[in-house]
Amino acid sequence: MPDFTSERLARQQRLAAAFRLFARFGFDEGVAGHITVRDPEHLDRFWVNPLGVHFAHVRASDLLCVDHDGKVVHGERPLNRAAFAIHAAVHKARPDVIAAAHAHSPSGKAWSSLHRPLDPLTQDACAFFEDQALFGDFSGVVNATDEGARIADCLGGRKAVILANHGLLTVGRTVDEAAWWFISMERSCEAQLRAEAAGTPRPIPAEIARLTRGQIGTSPVGWLSFQPLWEKIRREEPDLLE
Repeated sequence: MPDFTSERLARQQRLAAAFRLFARFGFDEGVAGHITVRDPEHLDRFWVNPLGVHFAHVRASDLLCVDHDGKVVHGERPLNRAAFAIHAAVHKARPDVIAAAHAHSPSGKAWSSLHRPLDPLTQDACAFFEDQALFGDFSGVVNATDEGARIADCLGGRKAVILANHGLLTVGRTVDEAAWWFISMERSCEAQLRAEAAGTPRPIPAEIARLTRGQIGTSPVGWLSFQPLWEKIRREEPDLLE
C-alpha cells in the first residue's frame, strides 16, 4: 500500500521550502504568486499557499488543500482565486504535472512585456529551448477558470509558459523541479535583459541548444539542481517543516 501520509508531508515540506526560497530571491509581490503540488492520494486536489501569508513565513502546516471545483478541503485561511483559476486548469490538463509555480518576479515580468520567448543565449537558457510557450492574451487578473484553461492549453506539454505582461509559470514532476525551472527561467530572463542592454548578444545555434536542453533540461536534472537549495533552506529555517 502506498504511504500517502508520508508522501503528502514530504510534498508539503518541499512546497513550503520553495516559498521560503522565492522570498529570498525577491519573487514575492504583495499577495501575488503561488506554487502548487498535487495531493498524492486525491489526484483532483492540490496544496497551495493561503492568501495573505508572506512567502517567507509559509510553513507546511499553513498550506491549503483545494479540489478542482475550488472547494477548500483542508485549511482555514482564504484562497487566492487566481491561484485556483490557473493551477486547477494546469493540473487538470496535465496529469504528469505534480507541481506548478507562478510569481511576479522582477525579470520575468519585465521580459514578459516583450511578448517574446527566451533565446538560447546561455547554457542555462537552453533548458527552455523549444520547451516554452508564450501566452499573449493579457486581460487582467486571472479569476476565471476559462482563462486558466487557455493558459493550460497554451502551455501544452512544455515545462514553461511566459504570460505576456504578467510573468512566468513553470511546471514539473516534483515541487523541486517546478521551483528550479522557475528560478532558472527568472535568471535567464535577467541575463537576456542585461545582454541586450549591453549590446547584440549572439545566440547558441539551434542544434547545440537542442543538444544542451537534452543534457540540462530534463526532469531529473531539474530535481537535482534544487537539492542544494533545499538543504540550505531547511537547515537555516527549520520551522518551515512544521
